[in-house]
Amino acid sequence: MPRPLLELADIIRAAGQRLIDRHPAWLTWLHIKVLAAIERCRTAALGGHVDECSRCGHRAISYNSCRNRHCPKCQSNARDRWLNARRSELLAAPYSHVVFTLPHELAPLALQNKELIYGLLFRFSAETLIQIARDPKHLGAEIGFFSVLHTWNQKLQHHPHVHCVVTAGGLSPDHTRWVRPRCSNFFLPEAVLSQVFRGKFVEALRQTFAAGKLQFHGQLQAMAHPKVFGSFLRQLFCHRWVVYCKPPFGGPDQVLRYLGAYTHRVAISDHRLVSFIDGQVTFRWRDSAHKNRKQLMTLSADEFLRRFLLHVLPRGFVRIRHYGFLSSRRRRELVPLCKQLLAAVTPTPTPSDAPTPAESTPMWICPLCGGPMIVI
Repeated sequence: MPRPLLELADIIRAAGQRLIDRHPAWLTWLHIKVLAAIERCRTAALGGHVDECSRCGHRAISYNSCRNRHCPKCQSNARDRWLNARRSELLAAPYSHVVFTLPHELAPLALQNKELIYGLLFRFSAETLIQIARDPKHLGAEIGFFSVLHTWNQKLQHHPHVHCVVTAGGLSPDHTRWVRPRCSNFFLPEAVLSQVFRGKFVEALRQTFAAGKLQFHGQLQAMAHPKVFGSFLRQLFCHRWVVYCKPPFGGPDQVLRYLGAYTHRVAISDHRLVSFIDGQVTFRWRDSAHKNRKQLMTLSADEFLRRFLLHVLPRGFVRIRHYGFLSSRRRRELVPLCKQLLAAVTPTPTPSDAPTPAESTPMWICPLCGGPMIVI
């Protein structure tokens, strides 16, 4: 894919310092660190290295990357390394995609308690899937899945949700057979998932509030009163929480391609940026209410960067997690058993035919022969 004409770094260079000067109370050291990393990424400020074409030997000097997980230019290699590590864990079975979304009423509270609320979102979406899958009325088996946190929508607004890629089937309770779903559609009912997820999450909020672990600032200060917070929790039961399930799809190769579209995304990619003129940023977004029609949105540079910084995650927060028989403690024992019970072995590349990261997705291509450039 050709390099975009406009990058997020260009906007930060032009308007980042002005944003810092205007909003010193709102911005944290982590926000400033992210802005600085993206601004310096692949510039002389971070130094450089020598690349060589693996075919013709052409050499060139490249600037180093910042490797910040919020930088849109630094995610492709991290994604490829993660996908290569997951390749041997995928099964010769269909997979399904499930999305758990927090209601918009919780978004302000989540912004002030990111680590806690996002952690609860991971925990109880996973517990809901595992509990319903174990129920003999639905599947009666132990499933395995990946969960990936996204906190944005196409307009860069705060919209916390997790994408779960789930095996369509699982291990029987005694680990002696592979249990296949009874129907071709997703084997866990959305309505049941929604009710159980909502109940678990709201109860966890109640306990967390009682333990004094929630923070309330600004317009949320009134919620620190127990009666006000109790009323807020009751309102969360007034409507159904959104849990979206797609029908099962493909096998291991399709899952890898599918995961690649979700695992290492940032709030906005450089290729969605259209223009930056007179302090106004225009970018593309997909309107899901109108069949994903592409539209343009224009924001001031300050508002654009403010929305982008809403999605900076707490330091050290893990945004890709594994559950069920794919959890880190159990995958070494249970994944080979699943393959055996499925009577199929997922092909694992051998050293002779396995592409290296540089060969599979080179950072850039030789301008002379088109070969992959590798760091020497």
